[in-house]
Amino acid sequence: MRSTKAIAVSLLTLLLIWGLNRPWGGIPAFGSLISPFVGFWQNAESVNNEDENVTVSGTQAPVTVLFDDHAVPHVFAQNDHDMYFAQGFLTARDRLWQMEFQTHAAAGRVSEIVGDKALELDRFNRHLGMVYGAEQTLKGMESDAGTREALEAYTAGVNAWIKQLSPAQYPIEYKLLGYAPEPWTPLKCALLLKQMSSTLAGGADDLLMSNILKKYGKAITTDLFPDYPVHEDPIIPVGTQWDFKPLPIPAPPKDSLLGNLVALSAPGFGTPPNRANPEIGSNNWAVGPQKSASGHPILANDPHLTLSLPSIWYQIQLVSPTVNVYGASLPGAPNVIIGFNKNVAWGVTNVGADVLDFYAIKFRDASRQEYWHNNQWKAVRRRIETIKVKGQPDVIDTVYYTHHGPLVYEPKAKPFRPSIPVGYAARWIAHEPSNEMRCFYLLNRAKNFTEYRKALAYYVAPAQNFIFADNENDIAISPNGRFPLKWKDQGKFLLDGTDPVNDWHGFIPADQNPLVKNPPRGFVSSANQFSTDPTYPYYINWQFAPYERGHRINQRLTTMQRATTDSLRQLQNDTYNIRAADALPVILAKLSEQGFTQDQQKALQILRKWKRNNDAGEVGPTIFTEWMAQFMKAVWADEFDGEDTIPMRFPTFDRTLTLMQRDTGSRWFDNVGTPTREHLPDLLRQSFQSTCDTLTKKHGTLGMNWAWGPHKGTDIRHLLPGVDAFSVLDLNVGGGNVIVNATNERSGPSWRMVVALGDQPKAYGVYPGGQSGNPGSPYYLDMLDTWRTGQLNELLYLQTAADKHPRIKRKMTLK
Repeated sequence: MRSTKAIAVSLLTLLLIWGLNRPWGGIPAFGSLISPFVGFWQNAESVNNEDENVTVSGTQAPVTVLFDDHAVPHVFAQNDHDMYFAQGFLTARDRLWQMEFQTHAAAGRVSEIVGDKALELDRFNRHLGMVYGAEQTLKGMESDAGTREALEAYTAGVNAWIKQLSPAQYPIEYKLLGYAPEPWTPLKCALLLKQMSSTLAGGADDLLMSNILKKYGKAITTDLFPDYPVHEDPIIPVGTQWDFKPLPIPAPPKDSLLGNLVALSAPGFGTPPNRANPEIGSNNWAVGPQKSASGHPILANDPHLTLSLPSIWYQIQLVSPTVNVYGASLPGAPNVIIGFNKNVAWGVTNVGADVLDFYAIKFRDASRQEYWHNNQWKAVRRRIETIKVKGQPDVIDTVYYTHHGPLVYEPKAKPFRPSIPVGYAARWIAHEPSNEMRCFYLLNRAKNFTEYRKALAYYVAPAQNFIFADNENDIAISPNGRFPLKWKDQGKFLLDGTDPVNDWHGFIPADQNPLVKNPPRGFVSSANQFSTDPTYPYYINWQFAPYERGHRINQRLTTMQRATTDSLRQLQNDTYNIRAADALPVILAKLSEQGFTQDQQKALQILRKWKRNNDAGEVGPTIFTEWMAQFMKAVWADEFDGEDTIPMRFPTFDRTLTLMQRDTGSRWFDNVGTPTREHLPDLLRQSFQSTCDTLTKKHGTLGMNWAWGPHKGTDIRHLLPGVDAFSVLDLNVGGGNVIVNATNERSGPSWRMVVALGDQPKAYGVYPGGQSGNPGSPYYLDMLDTWRTGQLNELLYLQTAADKHPRIKRKMTLK
């Protein structure tokens, strides 16, 4: 009997060991994860203040790295090669999994890691041509000797770190997912840039707008979706003169608005979310010497992206005989992206240019070997994509390339993104050869305005508003990138791919991109709003981010005198709600309170007394934000939600507010789904009552439990979905959409920086997280509370490796 039990226990133990050490489909083996020798126990870290010597293969001379109290590396190298080698080595040491996972996603390779749950995402990125675009960018980068050398040195540094890793030292995400890091390549650096282009220049409403045009016609579409809003405060100040002779603008085809287009969407696919007010944006501004207490410019930047862990950015100082630069780098790419050196500072916000267009393709037959364009049949290029799927056979896919670009979805396909039309090829700026790395190489070393302009000529995508300040007391801003030369509104709707008139007609010359230098008002700024007023001769886009953030920034800067770094820090944390200030006088005057309950009356009184600040402890922003969301739905959903096969979008809040001000009897205020005729006061009353009901159901009886911070509940999630233990959830912070402090539920300031120029720069910055990508490190979240409270850390700008400072904690020597 005892021997039988012993055998049974032994068999059960063997079975358990066998089960824990093998993958089950897309589920990794858990044996290694819980092993005390190679498992997650090995990822615990403590504060390390011990100097160390690291022997590496690949440097030409010893490299000194000083680490400050936030584990930011300050790299001192004797040549550029070793500096970029050290940057790759150190970034991989802190962020290897993040670097590799992001490039796997861009390349359409996530299924290799997690199984078939990511297959449609991988298909989409393959069909969008992400790898093809990265290959084109890599060609551009490798054609320049300096860029190629930096890429190769950075790659060698990353691989030097990977080669010395044992399985026990793998970042914990590799252990969770059951795979190992692979060698880094220069193509991965290019893929990282494509990932940024996908995030910042991969949106398109062409399908949605074409459906609206087809349903309502030109007059209504033009009226509800105008090419310039009523309320706007453009980046380049109104009245700026253009000091160039523009190229001839291409003539549009006679039927450019409709054409003979194929099916507009895939059957059975739901309506995409309304994109009229995207939450992702950014702010930057610079005040000139006449507005500064020091008599020198001060520059501020806070790019708004999806908040994630590990942090999107990686702080670093890079010093060699050719450069001394500090700032935020992108894990996976050389150079500093947003930062400063002794002479200049720069920052970026997204432009939102129309650089992704869709063309209907007419194939000769079902073989798809040829397509019709310019009255002739042209050859299709096929690209075979092999998608490896964890625990399953490979998936073989074919992508068809035309001169426009790849066919993203074949007819009858089921799109991963419902706003992407089927049967259309994508013409995307991210497919162009480019060398953005050269731009940042030069910016890192720039000394003045002339060198800033020289650097920007190399930048292609995603288009950015590059702000600039220098110690010669110049300030400037330029919406910059490679903008297609188009006829007006080309790409606002789907395009006929057979007619060459619809092709891109070259590009706007780089020296004719919008620019303003040292404007009379004494500052420059951007917040993703319109780049220019309508006098700019070229078409960049017909829609941009709402005007409110940019207008509020300009309000504050106009009145600001004797500005300091702390003045600009406070402006980054501004929570005044311009939208509420514009809208509430209109809607409260038209609101009918008939039938309000006592609690609804109380909610209305709170709204009337609210000072229009989206502070975390205020109830007013909760009521206003939820009310406006429900009101917009009440006005537009009956006509513009569309059926499953006809996705559309709503008009903007700006257009809706104008409608309330100028046409209170508009047909759009009637709900066509009801037998009675509704008017504006009816919709305002109904949506307000519905708002109160919704908030009561979610939070209980009206009180401080309705406060904005807990209601919004900002999450900073780990890149792996569902890993809450590595995430920060329900942060109680203010801000919001269209607020300068644009902290939303999932997006917000991913890096805040303020730089005062002068004899020596004085800079401050922070991001929500830390230097380390290891959840077991004390440097994973050590900057979070500083970010949450709106404070900044001083950025140590050292001159030599011999500099002494109490915040320098240890030294590493690579040799």
